[in-house]
Amino acid sequence: MPDHANSPAAPYVTPTRKVEPAWIDYNGHMNMAYYNLLFDNALDALFNDLGIGWDYTKEGKFSCFIGEIHVTYAQELKEGDPVRIEYQLLDWDEKRMHYFGKMYHAEKNYLAATSEQISLHVSLETRKTAPFPAHVQEKLENLMDRHKSLAVPAEVGRVIGIRRKKESA
Repeated sequence: MPDHANSPAAPYVTPTRKVEPAWIDYNGHMNMAYYNLLFDNALDALFNDLGIGWDYTKEGKFSCFIGEIHVTYAQELKEGDPVRIEYQLLDWDEKRMHYFGKMYHAEKNYLAATSEQISLHVSLETRKTAPFPAHVQEKLENLMDRHKSLAVPAEVGRVIGIRRKKESA
């Protein structure tokens, strides 16, 4: 993995991108679909470093599928804004990864969105989950060692719903 991923207790920082004009909706900010696109593209960098990216997938044996995703939107991003995404591995086992992404405005450093995800390692032949190869499990273990001392983000495990004020008795 690159040096930026090897720091103890540091999230994995992906390359900066800019919000493209085509991503702006009629509200004048980045459309929600492109938040997912940016989180997905940023995840490709991490997957490449773990050895499970495009080169791994195009061998035709295995890939990673998203099993679940939960995105929250905190603050707008507008055309031309630079975006930085950081990923934190929260947990993993032989077939799954649970991780959390934070999207920041790369210059103003405000949190724009979060993405909590579960990825499944899948056999492209059987279309069922399968164990990661040993060399990938070793990389996941090393990444987990670096991330286990990071604070768990407050948004992890958040449940969607309308919060009601409790009536006083």
